[in-house]
Amino acid sequence: MSHAIQERPVSVAPRRGSLSHARLPRWTPAAVAAFSIAAGIGIGLAAGWHSKVQWGMIAGLLFVLTTYAVTTKVEGSRQAKDRVATSLVWVCFVLAVIPLLSLAWVTISKGMEVLDVYFLTHSMNGVLDTEAGGGVYHALLGTIEQVGIATLIAAPIGLLTAVYLVEYGGGKLAQAVTFFVDVMTGIPSIVAGLFILATWNLMLGFGPSGFAGAMALAILMMPVVVRSTEEMLKLVPNELREASLALGIPKWRTILKVVLPTAIGGITTGVMLAVARITGETAPVLLLVFGTKLINPNPFEGAQSSLPLYVYEQYAVGTDAAVSRAWAAALVLIAFVMILNLVARGIARWKAPKTGR
Repeated sequence: MSHAIQERPVSVAPRRGSLSHARLPRWTPAAVAAFSIAAGIGIGLAAGWHSKVQWGMIAGLLFVLTTYAVTTKVEGSRQAKDRVATSLVWVCFVLAVIPLLSLAWVTISKGMEVLDVYFLTHSMNGVLDTEAGGGVYHALLGTIEQVGIATLIAAPIGLLTAVYLVEYGGGKLAQAVTFFVDVMTGIPSIVAGLFILATWNLMLGFGPSGFAGAMALAILMMPVVVRSTEEMLKLVPNELREASLALGIPKWRTILKVVLPTAIGGITTGVMLAVARITGETAPVLLLVFGTKLINPNPFEGAQSSLPLYVYEQYAVGTDAAVSRAWAAALVLIAFVMILNLVARGIARWKAPKTGR
């Protein structure tokens, strides 16, 4: 028995509004930036402003306003607010990078005029400050020894203090330590130098030496190490500590084998920030090390020089030869800090716990 099949029309639901909306091309931020720079320069020239800082401020303002206007027209006000926030981040980034690049360019261009092997391997012994020649070896040696001793003093003390505050502290002693660390963070370098001068030199009767300067630098370095290490240790998940303790591992071994390796990258960065701060200090060296043109490899006896003090002394002379030596020493100082950072990051990556399979 056959049955007739009747075809029924298929009903189609009404099409709703599409969720997609108009989007700006990817090259829009670059085009807006180029337009803003050109407009900023044009407005600055038309107004008779010769400062490039003013041109840059106008260009940054135009970049934000143009981005908001164009995005509102095409994508709507909600997306425009998001793009404006991103634009402000980029403008702040550029404002921070431009002075840094300018400083690096000027230092490299002026420092390379006299920077060579001779400059790095000779001192100023027998050379007048007003004459050409001489080198920076005695100051570089003094900086390496003073910063190295200060790091050997401050880094372990700061690391252990941070471990106590995070892993063991919680009472009034921890609160007192935190308070004094905060106070020490804002101590001027001259105060640290005067403290060592009053105790080590005047009360105990020791003379000027690189070790005295290193102790003052260690005072400046310790609070930075404590604070940065403390924050890095707080970022280690408690689950890692609990898992280690659940296996019966003592707390001290958990800190040594689990907590510290997990935070080693941030700890190293904090130590290097502290090293970068003390490397450029001049006041403690003036008070405690005195400075000399001779090569003194013994940091525990006699006056020494350092790169910041060498830069100050040469620039104060004012002659072309002395100013060129000052720029070259400043370039050596920057390179010294950069090399330390690269070495520290390599060690931190090597010692960090391995991830993946």
